[in-house]
Amino acid sequence: MTEETPGFDEHDENPDVPSGATPDDAAETDGSSEKEGPAAPAGDAATAGLTAQLDQVRTALSERTGDLQRLQAEYQNYRRRVERDRVTVKEIATATLLTELLPVLDDIGRAREHGELVGGFKSVAESLETAAAKMGLQQFGKEGEPFDPTIHEALMHSYAPDVTETTCVAVLQPGYRIGERTIRPARVAVAEPQPGAAPAPKEEKQADEESGGPDAG
Repeated sequence: MTEETPGFDEHDENPDVPSGATPDDAAETDGSSEKEGPAAPAGDAATAGLTAQLDQVRTALSERTGDLQRLQAEYQNYRRRVERDRVTVKEIATATLLTELLPVLDDIGRAREHGELVGGFKSVAESLETAAAKMGLQQFGKEGEPFDPTIHEALMHSYAPDVTETTCVAVLQPGYRIGERTIRPARVAVAEPQPGAAPAPKEEKQADEESGGPDAG
């Protein structure tokens, strides 16, 4: 007699296969899970994120570079303004000081003309004139030069037959300048040509100057 194991059924050998399904159906079921491909790679998304961050960094760097360039330009302009103001203040202070010394220089000039600049007074006067010259003070104004209203102040006026234009015939008080800045005009006496006198032709005047005068020779 053959013994049977209770509860054993031939269909239990493949419990995952539903009843009525063929072995081919079971094989297809098992292979379907293996055919499913892997999920989409995450590398593309990470690269896109890094690219976006890089663009943001580049934009921020460009903005900061522009800010730095503007600050540098403003600083250079500030330095130029400070230097210009410093020079201007120095020139004004120097001009103010030398303007106060002009009467003293006038006295020295008159004493020299009268032969009174002697002894210790002469040494002190020359030292003062040297110091003023080192500070940029320049004297101007000469007899015989054309009258220029921008640098001359006419205190006396006359007519003369030997002049062809308004001319400084005497310097009553010298003028002074610092660089191109006039701090006092030269005070002069001027002479103008006689009314109705015809000016000498340029060719004749030039010939007289080259020959030493109309009466030369």
